[in-house]
Amino acid sequence: MPDVATLNQEYLQGYLAWLRNEKQYSKLTSENYARDLGHLFDLSKSTPIADLKIHQIRRFIAQLHSKGLGGRSLARMLSAWRGFFTYLMRDHGLTDNPCVGLRAPKSPKTLPQALSPDEAARMVDLPADTTEAIRDKAMFELFYSSGLRLAELVDLDPPQLDMSAGEVRVTGKGSKTRIVPLGNFAIAALQAWLAVRDQLAKPGETALFVGQRGQRISPRVVQLRMKQWGIKQGITSNVHPHLLRHSFATHVLQSSGDLRAVQEMLGHASISTTQVYTHLDFQYLSKIYDAAHPRAKKKTQE
Repeated sequence: MPDVATLNQEYLQGYLAWLRNEKQYSKLTSENYARDLGHLFDLSKSTPIADLKIHQIRRFIAQLHSKGLGGRSLARMLSAWRGFFTYLMRDHGLTDNPCVGLRAPKSPKTLPQALSPDEAARMVDLPADTTEAIRDKAMFELFYSSGLRLAELVDLDPPQLDMSAGEVRVTGKGSKTRIVPLGNFAIAALQAWLAVRDQLAKPGETALFVGQRGQRISPRVVQLRMKQWGIKQGITSNVHPHLLRHSFATHVLQSSGDLRAVQEMLGHASISTTQVYTHLDFQYLSKIYDAAHPRAKKKTQE
């Protein structure tokens, strides 16, 4: 009989293969599941996965919570564990899913951050003085113009762009395809990048955006480049790709008020996910109201 660690790895590889082949999950999503299951294996130690009971899973969640993991992270982790046990019941004869009925502790609701329109403009107004800077400007304009996820952007190939129609076709979560508008600034930045792309790209490379080695750029490189540019451009917030996605959604909603359109452009399966931006928008409007309306200001004490 293989030892517990070996058996866990066999189970894990089988599960990840099922996620990629049957569920059509992206490589990045599969890696996130693998990381969450790594916590389960570390906590269960020498106890076989098949022998775990609900009280042990509850204790594992409590241990992770005590180490500072928030409710949303724990809920995602618990969901990954629950799916893993469901897979084991289906394919490996387990008779019980010890995660069924368990809920993660609630964490306080936090709204996603967004840049102001001026900050967002500074973030995409990069000096196009090197090939890498031209590429970065095109990436950042695309994030802000179309609200793409990081994985969606790095997976793009040039044929997915339709400059004449002002559209980009992206494949999002669950391998769902959507068409998203391209703004004029993004089109101009992408055209400038495509004109110099061959200076970086290896022959035969199909990726739209490439790194120093001439191959498809990695998500980590995009994150690092954005962080570095944020500091150079004087942005005080911690700048990351999702911040530009949040800014896109917030600014479009402020201008249009069309929640359903924002949902479609972001690729959210449920409008409830998009509704968080209505709270952001309300916060923004509240600040304007408090600053401008004569009856909003509290009377000072005499």
